[in-house]
Amino acid sequence: MQNDLDIYVGWDSREPVAYEVAKSTALKHATIPVRVIPIKLDELVEKGAYTRDIDPLASTEFTYSRFFTPWLAGYKGWALFCDCDFLFFGDVAKLLEYRDESKAVICVKHDYTPKEATKMDGKVQTSYPRKNWSSFMLFNCDHPSTRKLTPELINRESGAYLHRMQWAQDNEIGEIPVEWNWLEGWNEKPANGYPNAVHFTNGGPWFKDWQNVDYADEWRAAASAVDPDWKTI
Repeated sequence: MQNDLDIYVGWDSREPVAYEVAKSTALKHATIPVRVIPIKLDELVEKGAYTRDIDPLASTEFTYSRFFTPWLAGYKGWALFCDCDFLFFGDVAKLLEYRDESKAVICVKHDYTPKEATKMDGKVQTSYPRKNWSSFMLFNCDHPSTRKLTPELINRESGAYLHRMQWAQDNEIGEIPVEWNWLEGWNEKPANGYPNAVHFTNGGPWFKDWQNVDYADEWRAAASAVDPDWKTI
């Protein structure tokens, strides 16, 4: 049984410090061997793997490239994808307890409708069924439905098909607790302790006008630990 985990994190050239915080905090709390790999769009383009046209509704560079996680993992074992705007307080080893070979992917099944029309960086805040499900996905890379996520399919299919996980049957989508994809500004704060993973889905403390949010102090401390000279954008 697999007792390590590769974490693929969406990387955006506009906010590299967010990736560094997600990486460092995931590693800090992990009690199993963990490897963190950034998914960089330009590298996939250079390899000829990513050929989609620019989508004006795409809010990050990893809007579609996240679905390359199983391909990057060689369609073997379990691998985690998360957006870069995460702050980890929990041990990712605990995610392995939710593995179920009958599932293609496991996620937090949010019922989330954004309140605002734009995100903090001015990008359009789109609303769609199963929003934020794809921001934190534990992939069963061997599963036949997950193996459908080839570069050809990812480049061809719509954002709705990919993000709503229509490449898997509904009964092949497993569930983990909300504490693993806790949406800042939406979910209730835990009565005791911290969520396992905070998701700054509307904007995080690396944006100069987005400082007074829950867990901002903890995020800034983590950012200063990896880069004492980091600056808000």
